[in-house]
Amino acid sequence: MQIKYLHTMVRVKDIEASKAFYCDLLGLTEVRRIDNEAGKFTLVFLAAPGQEDVAVELTYNWGSDEDYGSGRNFGHLAYEVEDIYAMCEKLQAAGVTINRPPREGRMAFVKSPDGVSIELLQMGDAKPVQEPWASMENTGTW
Repeated sequence: MQIKYLHTMVRVKDIEASKAFYCDLLGLTEVRRIDNEAGKFTLVFLAAPGQEDVAVELTYNWGSDEDYGSGRNFGHLAYEVEDIYAMCEKLQAAGVTINRPPREGRMAFVKSPDGVSIELLQMGDAKPVQEPWASMENTGTW
């Protein structure tokens, strides 16, 4: 089963101050930006020169006053998987809780034994919607 590391997500309070730190001081470059008006968030993907396929995702939630000092600033690790349903079945069979099931055949979240949130994304197009995932409820947080 193939797996590919995608990105690490960090929540930020000030996208421009964070970009100044990561880009101007550390030398990363912006490789992609998504402004989502419906979800009220901005995602900025930064990468080291020559490593554009391995990124840090800065997530800015518009208007949020959440205190990220408690460790909520680190969001998750993300991996692209060959078959999201097979991966979730394998994890579930090993006793791993599927916190956010792949209801639409594209994305799921689980947690490591230490509570680190892991995002799993289907390689390529989403798989056809399939049970039991389509009707499975979220469990806990991710």
